[in-house]
Amino acid sequence: MEHVGIDLGGKESQVCVRTPEGTVLLERRIRTAALKRWVAGRPPSRVVMETCTESFSIADAAIAAGHQVRVVPGLLGKSLGVGARGVKTDKADARVLSEVSCRIDLPSVHIPSQGARDRKTMCGMRDGLVECRTKLVNTVRGWVRAEARRLPSGDINTLPMRIRETVKTRPAFVDRLLTSIEELTVQIGQADQELSSLAKADATCQRLMTVPGVGPVTAMRFSATVDDVARFSSAHKLESYLGLVPGEHSSGDRKHVTSITKAGSSQMRWVLVQACWVARRWFKADPMVRWAQEVEKRKGKKVAIIALARKMSGIMYAIWRDGSTYQASRGAARHTTGETDADLVVATLASARART
Repeated sequence: MEHVGIDLGGKESQVCVRTPEGTVLLERRIRTAALKRWVAGRPPSRVVMETCTESFSIADAAIAAGHQVRVVPGLLGKSLGVGARGVKTDKADARVLSEVSCRIDLPSVHIPSQGARDRKTMCGMRDGLVECRTKLVNTVRGWVRAEARRLPSGDINTLPMRIRETVKTRPAFVDRLLTSIEELTVQIGQADQELSSLAKADATCQRLMTVPGVGPVTAMRFSATVDDVARFSSAHKLESYLGLVPGEHSSGDRKHVTSITKAGSSQMRWVLVQACWVARRWFKADPMVRWAQEVEKRKGKKVAIIALARKMSGIMYAIWRDGSTYQASRGAARHTTGETDADLVVATLASARART
């Protein structure tokens, strides 16, 4: 089996093909757009590349062509020899990847399915619309304050109307921003409707949305991030993958536990935290929220929300794994038995397990 190292680039990519003994058979540059066709014409090989924007698309084509694919984490590159001795070129990087592949079976990151990538892209583009609108809203609010005006209270959807009613005479550049905010609001509404429709049509997302505070955006982002729940052996593994567990920086006799690691998707952590704020406000009697309220008394509001986000991710993991739904009554029944927090998490996870 040949070993193919690919250093991917936006326009062109460098490939290096070696025999199992490590002899270089081929080195060349290929247009990245033609790389899928090139790997499809190669005999079954082990294809190695680093993570980048194009890597998963090329990996799909290589897998479809019968190759073994290893998408190596970018942070692992230096330990493999990428950029060693101050020399880093596309040719050298491709050589290193193919040479190391001849000696060891390199670890690979999870290659998400096309469906998961589509969902992630949809959520990301919606986030882009929201960020653009937020920036415009902050800009026009700053102008209103500079004019020493005070707007009537209301939500963001009515902001342009409230500004027009409050400030009758406005410069043209302010009207342009107000029009842009209105158009972005329409686009965000359409994106929300699209996500909601997809979430309601997906059985897994429907079950995830039975958790207090979890809506279509959170469910879709969670399903896109996890992709295959079977790749996590426990809820703790998933919580660690999402960066919601404490880190540690210890050496010798010194032991120091840090704040959460913040590994993995920052967007996923953000939507989980927002879901927890919703649950805290609107589901105060839920056992999961009451547990967080007890944490809040000891550690403060922000720590309690992060703790609730970790608990919520474990609950969503178990619901997906078992094909069940959230049942607060099970958690409430255990809440008075004096069991540990871990037991409470398990108790509130879901109804009867569906696995055989």
